[in-house]
Amino acid sequence: MNYLSECFKNTFKRYLCTSIVLFSVSMSSEAIENNINVKDLNKSENLKLIQKSIKGKVVDESGMPLPGASVLVKGTTTGTMTDFDGEFFLDVPEGKVTLVVSYIGYQKQEVSVTGTGKLNIVLKESNETLDEVIITGVFDKRTAMESSVAISVLKEGLIERQVPVSATDLLKNVPGVYVNSSAGEIKNTIVSRGLGGYFYVSVQEDGLPVTSAKYNNYGPDYFLRSDITLSKLEAVRGGTASILGNNAPGGIYNYVSKVGGHEFGAEVQAKFGLEGDGKNPYYRTDINVGGPLVKGGSITYNIGGFWREADGARYPGYEMNKGGQLKANLYMPFNNGGLKVYAKYLNDRNSSFEFLPTVDFDNPRMAPGVTQTSSVLIPSVISRYEQNQSGVYSTFDSEDLIHSTDFSVGANLDYELDNGWNFKNNFRYSDKGSNWNQTSIPTPIATTGQVIPGSGAAVLYGSLGLFDNQGLNVTPFGNVIFRDQASGQELMQVRFSASATGLSFDHVSGELAGEYAPNSLLFNPLTVFDNNVSEVIDQLMITKEFENMSFTAGAYFSTSNVDRLSSSGGIAFPQLTSPIPSLTTISYLDPYGNEFQLTNPDGVVGGSGFIAPTSFFNLKQTQLAGFFGQNWKITPDLNFDWGVRYEKDWVDGENIVTPQYPRPKSDTGGTDGNPLTLYDNYLVGDASTFAYDESITAFSYSLGLNYKFSDEFAIFGRFSQGELPADLSQFLSIDSDGSQGLLAPKPQRVQQIEGGIKMNREKYSLFLTPFYTLLDNIYVQSIGRDDAGDIYYTPVLYNKNEAYGIELEGNVALHKNINLRSVFTYQHRAPIIAQTYDTGAPGEADDVIIDLTEGNDGASTLNFRISPSYNIGKFYSTVDWSFVGDRPANTIKAFELPAYHQFDLSMGYEFSKMFRLQFNMNNIFNSIGVNAFMPPGTDPTSLNPEAFTREQLLANPNAVYYTQSIPPRAYFLTASFKF
Repeated sequence: MNYLSECFKNTFKRYLCTSIVLFSVSMSSEAIENNINVKDLNKSENLKLIQKSIKGKVVDESGMPLPGASVLVKGTTTGTMTDFDGEFFLDVPEGKVTLVVSYIGYQKQEVSVTGTGKLNIVLKESNETLDEVIITGVFDKRTAMESSVAISVLKEGLIERQVPVSATDLLKNVPGVYVNSSAGEIKNTIVSRGLGGYFYVSVQEDGLPVTSAKYNNYGPDYFLRSDITLSKLEAVRGGTASILGNNAPGGIYNYVSKVGGHEFGAEVQAKFGLEGDGKNPYYRTDINVGGPLVKGGSITYNIGGFWREADGARYPGYEMNKGGQLKANLYMPFNNGGLKVYAKYLNDRNSSFEFLPTVDFDNPRMAPGVTQTSSVLIPSVISRYEQNQSGVYSTFDSEDLIHSTDFSVGANLDYELDNGWNFKNNFRYSDKGSNWNQTSIPTPIATTGQVIPGSGAAVLYGSLGLFDNQGLNVTPFGNVIFRDQASGQELMQVRFSASATGLSFDHVSGELAGEYAPNSLLFNPLTVFDNNVSEVIDQLMITKEFENMSFTAGAYFSTSNVDRLSSSGGIAFPQLTSPIPSLTTISYLDPYGNEFQLTNPDGVVGGSGFIAPTSFFNLKQTQLAGFFGQNWKITPDLNFDWGVRYEKDWVDGENIVTPQYPRPKSDTGGTDGNPLTLYDNYLVGDASTFAYDESITAFSYSLGLNYKFSDEFAIFGRFSQGELPADLSQFLSIDSDGSQGLLAPKPQRVQQIEGGIKMNREKYSLFLTPFYTLLDNIYVQSIGRDDAGDIYYTPVLYNKNEAYGIELEGNVALHKNINLRSVFTYQHRAPIIAQTYDTGAPGEADDVIIDLTEGNDGASTLNFRISPSYNIGKFYSTVDWSFVGDRPANTIKAFELPAYHQFDLSMGYEFSKMFRLQFNMNNIFNSIGVNAFMPPGTDPTSLNPEAFTREQLLANPNAVYYTQSIPPRAYFLTASFKF
């Protein structure tokens, strides 16, 4: 800070001091790089040589001013810095001189000057990220070379060349992070340093978590979209993320939005694509507009967003993605900081790509009759039903998909006070909704066979109402008739009969479609979740800077009010036709000639007019944390920092759970009064209320050292322990006295040791980070179905595992036109304690705990992404080669998911500063990359992949199971217009 005091002593430069304070970190780094003695800035080495003055302005490629940029006369110490508007004034010797202009995160540029006219200097973003000033997950603004944490920055130039499947799909460009985006735009999975799931990381938008509430089928990616308003993505893995992030020992991933510049600018992107190997159309438009709101730029604005409609990679007969978002902000810079206020409105409908039938455990491939573009989602169905005989009606509409909405408003204040004090406060209020209209893991189910607990026949005909909830026959023996719902054509008949071995359904005539599962149907529950969450989030940070150290104190507060409805639109049993299932109507012909309709005219058990059990969950989570940290520059090259965080969470609420009982033959004829329509003959039981009020405390700490051998080489080391409060899923799964009595939430504990080697040269940069992670109190809960077909949750188990590995991020300029970027992760994960439940047949009576620990030495995986790019003139191109290595399919390593490669292509041509055309091809070679599986069998067996054993596989190696793989090949053409 010495140069600041010198600056204030010089009255001539008093006007520039505001910029110097605001960008002191940037300036100090640049001054060291250029060997500038700041006290001599703007002083000539020989005053008698000064014979002319020059003026200029330094901006980025979008025209936004770069305040605090260094302007130096080459070969001298004569120089200055740009003011808040990016402008500078400099006296230079007469004749030709060369100016060296530099700014953190941008390529250094040399400009020859002969005259005295005003210069307009445009700096391009640098490919190197180690010299980028980071604001996420650190106690004060600093570059990656100066920080003792693992940091990656994805800049706008890299982002705009890709067409990611989802917003979190961009994190595939970050080492140490595995992203499974096979489900599509939402329902993604993140694994960061062996920590699996959103529960262990903080996915942020403009410095605050997208949502503080995390539970099953609800998370940040439901409300996060990547569009043209995204400026950059900052990723901090481990380290101080435990201190400065909420529930974030795995890392903080901050999506930073653009703000308006001092000049008007606008961009429109029109994108047309063909997904599903060129079969299914994709339409999208992005718009971004920004500039000064008032003359002089004392207030700037930025507004933009997107609208997208797409049939999806696996078309079910209706659009898989439709909707968009609008984001806007106002930025008011002032002498010692700035204030940004912003708003976002998201209204988007998305469906996930469900698991497809697969054969061959050694080399997974689609089952006969199924392709990579097939769908197992239910065709278009609208089902209106009554909630709990209450007179309140709801509607299941398969075309409404998973409907996510988000209205958010917030403000970020950054204010530099006198004497080294800095004040920051980030605030956001949001009202979020996620309304589910989707089937749940469709699986084939047999129409013939004996009626034994857990068999396909028992599940099918029990769901159709031919048995009561004890599995007993409640109808006379007769024939079941299957018809195509669209044409009415009879497809097959089976006979319901009894023998010495018990009840069974035997084939009589005809057949159902489906090569891989003859005479079977898809079991498609119509799942309804209605999530509404209102949140207030605020984070305050106060920093005091001294000459060689700084102290930071802060507080985090959030409150999340969760209202969740859980219900069902019924159950559909489509035929296994490809590429889209076709609905089936099912009836029962008794020995007396009476034909009872088991499904309604839409092919749904239940459906319009029936009474559905509906459960309600009301929960409030309050999180309050305080944190403190110190950053100490022990020597000019050695930096030490440490921090602590204490957090307390309160969770209180109640679950109102309603059971359902089938009543196959009602004297009243059900809700429609017709005794021949059994599909609406359901009763609901009395609701039970389960209340809870719990508090959980967590304590985290972290300390690290960073040593700079030079501006080009540095190392760091760090130890961290982060604790996380309980997952809300533990509370929302309470549905009985037994599960309520077993509630004992514990904070999960993550210990990490990491180190780093950083090299940053003109032609290349390298960041190498080995790490070790120990995770304790891992919350595990399995899903089963009771005798009535309703979902229940097993008691909670707590597991423990470890992971170690190495991360690498590199960037090399191979030639003036060729650049190579790469990320690499090697990781070994092993369980220390690993248990799960085998739920077996319907009902809890046969549930057993399986110990998966003994003999399990874990497994190693290797992932990398190599991205060579070629740029010449106005043409640019990039190929992304992604490799995902062999992985155990589950903890017990029943089999391995094989390695796969994926190649993506991007190429474009800038016809002018106003118009650019870009072509993308994702998954060029149409790879089948499997990222998740479900075991053979039917629901509920297929719901628990952790319980699937090697012995079960060997007993039936040719069984059909279910996999979720990367989307098939897709093509996109984007036209960009700038104004």
